[in-house]
Amino acid sequence: MRPVSIIGIGQTPVGELWDRSLRHLGHDALVAALRDAGVEAVDALYVGNMLSGELAGQEHLGALMADFVGWRGVEAFKIEAACASGAAALRVGYLAVASGQLDVVAVLGVEKMTDTTGEETTSGLALAADQEYEAAEGVSFVGINAMLMQRYMHQYGIKHEAFANFTVNAHRNALHNPKAMFHLPLGVKDYVKASMIAAPVNLLDSSPICDGAAAVILCAHDRAREFGINRAPVRILASAVATDTLAVHDRRDPLKLEGGSLSAQRAYAQAGVTRRDINLFEVHDAFTIMSALSLEAAGFAEPGQGVRLAQEGEIAIGGRVPISTMGGLKARGHPVGATGVYQIVELVQQLQGQAGANQVQKAQIGMAQNIGGSGATVITHILAN
Repeated sequence: MRPVSIIGIGQTPVGELWDRSLRHLGHDALVAALRDAGVEAVDALYVGNMLSGELAGQEHLGALMADFVGWRGVEAFKIEAACASGAAALRVGYLAVASGQLDVVAVLGVEKMTDTTGEETTSGLALAADQEYEAAEGVSFVGINAMLMQRYMHQYGIKHEAFANFTVNAHRNALHNPKAMFHLPLGVKDYVKASMIAAPVNLLDSSPICDGAAAVILCAHDRAREFGINRAPVRILASAVATDTLAVHDRRDPLKLEGGSLSAQRAYAQAGVTRRDINLFEVHDAFTIMSALSLEAAGFAEPGQGVRLAQEGEIAIGGRVPISTMGGLKARGHPVGATGVYQIVELVQQLQGQAGANQVQKAQIGMAQNIGGSGATVITHILAN
């Protein structure tokens, strides 16, 4: 396997983008990434997406996007792994370049979720759960995360307010991200009085339904300097995947993300680093409970202690484990199949010193963890400048 670098990034704003279609969003992100990389053509395109068939009636997304950006004839596929689709597409692109099969690859994450009713979108998202034992019983992902959060609070004796700083931190960081969906500062008081969705999950425990697209251009590291990039390429030190049961009730411990732990450990081994070397961590904060479980799975906190990192301010930009540095899923937004690529774009910004007011000082190694479903597919990437 040979080293792989990211030489270009692109992203659209995240939000309710009713004037842009699925293909136009993908086009906008890809063109931005190509310009950033100084590349005109690629050997392949891998598209991370979860819901195009269910919500837009459009499958065969790889060929569609390749044609729409003028790459007719190129190898192109859609990669689906629920909310981890974006990171899965990156994983496929990474393997294609690392194996020596291809030299320059585009990875796109794109999702359109707001052109349908809330009921239709929620039903589409439920396809990522166990149909027989969860979705058919009427349990949505809000419901699944509510049960996990309730169990966590009961088992560890933690009050709901303890999760507030995950939301406060994400919204504070999104204020300086022009691509973020929300530019709304929130405090603990706002969190406490937010409307309840499925107890104990309230409106501010949850990421929004939204649209967006992000893209990166990968290249064999020894060829990275051939292109027009005027910043140092960012290396992919590790790309690791692990799976777990689809249904939460089948797990040995519902509060342990075994997929998250396995993928993180595999990524640390590939990169030759430990968690102590990680300068920032883009977590999959689709719900505040997932932030706590992901921090614990990756080894940054003991079981039941993930919320303490938030309470003690350790997750802030200047803290010990900065997370959601550009707003995370909670405030930047969570266009599900695109989220994993947004995380990578934001890591690259940090590692190239391009994160503005949200810059993590002396950031050299960053990690992103993208979670599909309630933890059935977890993909961890580690990048370095």
